[in-house]
Amino acid sequence: MDVFDVNGHEQVVFCQDRATGLKAIIGIYSTALGPALGGTRFYPYESEAAALADVLKLSRSMAYKNAMAGLDLGGGKAVIWGDPAQLKSEALLRAYGRFVESLNGRYYTACDVGTYVQDMDVVARETRYATGRSVQHGGAGDSSVLTAWGVFQGMRATAEHTWGTPSLRGRTVGVSGLGKVGKYLAGHLLEDGAEVVATDVSEAALDWARSTHPQISLVADTETLITSDIDVYAPCALGGALNDDTVRVLRAKVVTGGANNQLAHSGVGKLLEDRGILYAPDYVVNAGGVIQVADEIQGFNFERAKLRATGIFETTRRILSLADDEGVPPAVAADRLAERRMADVGRLRSIYL
Repeated sequence: MDVFDVNGHEQVVFCQDRATGLKAIIGIYSTALGPALGGTRFYPYESEAAALADVLKLSRSMAYKNAMAGLDLGGGKAVIWGDPAQLKSEALLRAYGRFVESLNGRYYTACDVGTYVQDMDVVARETRYATGRSVQHGGAGDSSVLTAWGVFQGMRATAEHTWGTPSLRGRTVGVSGLGKVGKYLAGHLLEDGAEVVATDVSEAALDWARSTHPQISLVADTETLITSDIDVYAPCALGGALNDDTVRVLRAKVVTGGANNQLAHSGVGKLLEDRGILYAPDYVVNAGGVIQVADEIQGFNFERAKLRATGIFETTRRILSLADDEGVPPAVAADRLAERRMADVGRLRSIYL
């Protein structure tokens, strides 16, 4: 491929440390609003090309997510290529931290799939630009807490838009993935009076559900879940959950979940609209986590961060209203608002100080 064919990104950095086995890619999509912020995904991709494609997609999404969350931060993401169960070590994480530090604040990293707060504590020993650290090391702790809270707020807004009330009481919500975010989301839904149907590929996650929330109905797989009689579908695992095939059989009237990049391609938003299924853009509703780690940069205050994440309810309402007014899918409306903010606020950087 053309090395400059990187989907409009400002910078793509390839990092390698042979001694530890580190192979990482850092993608910085935009710094129009400020330093790029986005997590580090540690994943055994099938190929280098797959790793690059993922980091480009994810870093672009982070720029839009941070813009819609009202943060003065740009969008970036990193991937470490490999199986974390086999490859992750203190030396590798510290080597990665050195590469993050070399960008001198253009990119702040945090947790993502395959990385945890304990990992960010290690990374932070080599860089000033790691967030999502543990409370013991001056951080905010698990960002999944506010990610799930924000998804719940977005779901309340979609419920209001669809059924006239911002509550999931009496509704059946299908949660695909009971990991970092899904387990907290399930708890909020049960407290709100919803019925929860769920699935996960991890037997440990299913055991957690059986012991912690035995009222959750567990099904064999995601295909069974989406063809069940559910009102809301909440994808909370990896991306690409919504494609031509799944949308064709999906029975829910609303899709609101915590996974990133839920639409397999841009046309899926129109397919959902044609079927009368309301989709809350993933990067809008799952922004609670990035709100939390961004708050950590200035000295973390949980109540302040939670209040800001609660604002995802109003942001989602605004997007759904704009989509109705302009006759476009919510994903298009959200993109327009994010691009407008990046252009309008980013332009101020041209004023010499």
